[in-house]
Amino acid sequence: MPPISAVLIDLSGTLHVEDDPTEKAVEALKKHVKCIPEWILGEIYSSLSAAAEYVRKHQLNPLYLLSQDALKDFPEGDKEKLDSVVVGLAPEEFHYEQLNRAFNLLRPGNGKPLIAIHEGRYYKRSDGLALGPGCFVKGLEYAASTKAVVVGKPNKYFFESAIPGNIPPEQCVMIGDDAVDDIQGAMKLGMKGILVKTGKYLPDTECSPPPTTVLDNFAAAVDWIEENLLKK
Repeated sequence: MPPISAVLIDLSGTLHVEDDPTEKAVEALKKHVKCIPEWILGEIYSSLSAAAEYVRKHQLNPLYLLSQDALKDFPEGDKEKLDSVVVGLAPEEFHYEQLNRAFNLLRPGNGKPLIAIHEGRYYKRSDGLALGPGCFVKGLEYAASTKAVVVGKPNKYFFESAIPGNIPPEQCVMIGDDAVDDIQGAMKLGMKGILVKTGKYLPDTECSPPPTTVLDNFAAAVDWIEENLLKK
């Protein structure tokens, strides 16, 4: 196997579920940051980062269907001159009036662009699985006869932007709890993919190509990397 130069780590569901870390995740991070710092990617690059970069690059003034916390990452615009729609995980925004505003910006005749932070089907909360933004993105696409620009996982754009420097994908590993968004997306680019059985992991979900390996949790994943990819 080629040398490993970077590890990309999904956060929600992999390192933590809401405010609780997954089993031994804190100890695993401390151990491996101390012992092998060269492979820990010390920068947080999220789907929100990619979407905010996209908005700035294209000088958009969107209607945001985002949580209040997520809005902090985005440029503030003129609410009277909206020219696009950005959709993320925002349960409080997914009601008829707000979705109808988005539809009327996107519908034929207006044709404003729709930007999806990601198309996640579901995510893990402390009380179980919950709907992600994917079904609302698909609903707007259908109603407005449009197609979203997806900037987050599993989009190739996201993974290419997340890899630091000029490191080739073949020298990167992705650890995540979503077989499709985390693992399939990364492996299609050429990365290795470690699927962990925490967060929103479901045993019957298939992805192509299949994961490099499937392990119990993040702590087991970093031990596997040290044993299989780092030891001479």
